[in-house]
Amino acid sequence: MDKDLISKKELLDLTGISYGQLYRWKRKKLIPEEWFIRKSTFTGQETFFPKQTMLARIHNILNMKDDLSLDDLAGKLSDMSAINLTILTAEEVGERNIVSSLTLKKFGELFAKDGQYSFDQLVHLFAIDYLLGRGELSLEEAELLFQTLNEKVKKFEGKSWDLFFVRKMGVTSFILAHSPTELVFDEGVRLVAKLSLGDLIEQLKGKLS
Repeated sequence: MDKDLISKKELLDLTGISYGQLYRWKRKKLIPEEWFIRKSTFTGQETFFPKQTMLARIHNILNMKDDLSLDDLAGKLSDMSAINLTILTAEEVGERNIVSSLTLKKFGELFAKDGQYSFDQLVHLFAIDYLLGRGELSLEEAELLFQTLNEKVKKFEGKSWDLFFVRKMGVTSFILAHSPTELVFDEGVRLVAKLSLGDLIEQLKGKLS
């Protein structure tokens, strides 16, 4: 099964939420209908979810549900107007643990404008930090990723994108494509990681709330 997806059973086991909670949150629109993906398996039809996005959304719901009604929470989670206007200083980025001190020190000044970071810049920093933290990206490769995000993402203004991190014969490449999309590579190419703008935003929401 696609490693970017998680089954309903795995999701419930991993997060500790109940079947009833999951579908109540769906009815209250805390979890979008399109995240419930029906697929055929050897046991019949099963429900899957985009793994990282769903785990981040459940984390955000659990962290905020004691302070807000479900209706208010649904509005907060779906409203991007305020979060898109986010501007943080380097100190605030560090205080909220949005990225590691290493990433902030190495790349923060390259992104910052007048010592501040826009939401888009925070997304890019978060993507670099995420891959560095997983041990899949060297600092040299991180510099290439920084250049790619800094120069190429502007072409997707207002649209979602997927980032494909691949290697072939030891050579690293980063590919940006409109989301959702699926790329097919030849046998000599290894897909190291795939990041989606939607996943990154969902994970950032929890840190910015």
